[in-house]
Amino acid sequence: MLAVLASLEQCRATLVATGNRESAQLISVAILDLRMKLNRLSEDDLKSLCDEMVQSDNPDKLRDPKLQPGQRRQPLLRVVK
Repeated sequence: MLAVLASLEQCRATLVATGNRESAQLISVAILDLRMKLNRLSEDDLKSLCDEMVQSDNPDKLRDPKLQPGQRRQPLLRVVK
């Protein structure tokens, strides 16, 4: 699976270099799906990560009404390399 992932990343890089942005984005989705499977992440985990990223981009909008302004939630995910 790691060899497939490396091959997909190489294909994406080639597509970006040749100006095929939409095709590169499709390959990026396949890469994300494969990485999620390799790291045993669920769609709920991905959604939680996206929610956290949106929250940190918009600090004025609290996602969890129990949190006080300036208070951060504990991270739901950890980085795995």
